[in-house]
Amino acid sequence: MSAREAILATLRANRPAGAHPLPEVPLFTPLVGPDLVAEFGERLKRMGGRVADADGGDPFGPVRERLQGARVVASAVPEYAGNRDLASVMQPGDLADVDVAIVRAVFGIAETGSVLFTERQLVVNAVAYLAQHLVVLLDPADILPNVQAAYLRPEFGQSAYAVLHTGPSATADIEGVLIHGAQGVRSLTVLLVPRP
Repeated sequence: MSAREAILATLRANRPAGAHPLPEVPLFTPLVGPDLVAEFGERLKRMGGRVADADGGDPFGPVRERLQGARVVASAVPEYAGNRDLASVMQPGDLADVDVAIVRAVFGIAETGSVLFTERQLVVNAVAYLAQHLVVLLDPADILPNVQAAYLRPEFGQSAYAVLHTGPSATADIEGVLIHGAQGVRSLTVLLVPRP
């Protein structure tokens, strides 16, 4: 028996009998106005990210220049074919050379400017951290008012991995200067693209 199996067996043997439902998540009054798209964009901007509007019917128009200048594009969406197949990645470190990653968010949260990814959207979880630039497709209909509404969504309980991203990587511990891209993606751009 491995150490992991021994620990899990001990936990199972000492679990109190009976059902133990999770506590009810209270619904708080949202701290945002009725225009969830505008509220989401404003808060994402405060965190160093941006929402870009499609120009002329091309949903990737706002990031076209970045995509054309990228050597390695890893796409987890059918709307754009990258040149790095995420399904064939053997080790997360194999994504260290990705210039741009394109993923679709499960939903956005207006109150925080956050987007949620699960293992299903990312294919390889590390792509959201190792890429230089992250392009996120988000259906405007999937923007929720606050975190409490987000926790009621089934993705948290049905996923092995779920993560909220709010803007690009940032740190301000070096002489109080805000630095983006210090430990992760240097930019995060959200494209408002309805689901196919």
